[in-house]
Amino acid sequence: MIGKLIDLIGSRYSCRAYLDKPVEEEKLAYIKECMRLAPSAVNRQPWKFRIVRSREGREKLQSCYTRPWFNGAPLYILVSVLHEQEWVRADGKPHGDIDAAIAVEHLCLAAADQGLGSCWVCNFDARRCRELFGMPDTEEPVAIVPVGYASSADVPPKTRKALHELFFEE
Repeated sequence: MIGKLIDLIGSRYSCRAYLDKPVEEEKLAYIKECMRLAPSAVNRQPWKFRIVRSREGREKLQSCYTRPWFNGAPLYILVSVLHEQEWVRADGKPHGDIDAAIAVEHLCLAAADQGLGSCWVCNFDARRCRELFGMPDTEEPVAIVPVGYASSADVPPKTRKALHELFFEE
């Protein structure tokens, strides 16, 4: 297969070890613009992105997810869904989480495109996170994404299902 996008997608992985090196502002600006351009249902853009770099903010996030590897990133992007802004399908299915997931994947691919590592973190104490960051009840934190330079150039092997297991024609 030929294409830059497939190469980028293939090289992106969940980075769990970061160098103690700040992310340059121009790289962060690129990531933010890629996230801003993410599509959402009915173009509602029902999200909020907090860039967390301060020691105090990082400690707050680290108290919501206590894995040792998580403490090493130079910055985090805390992704929230604004429920009062999300589109709801006719059968009652809200799309805020789907919209946020699209933006987070844009984040991860943009970071990889800039030579940075990232990792989706969804298994965190969302209630504590909401309290620590003073979020209203209509805002729900759904992901924390550490971003930074990977401390190793070794990309772990990926296993993926075969195409015939995933795609069906009718």
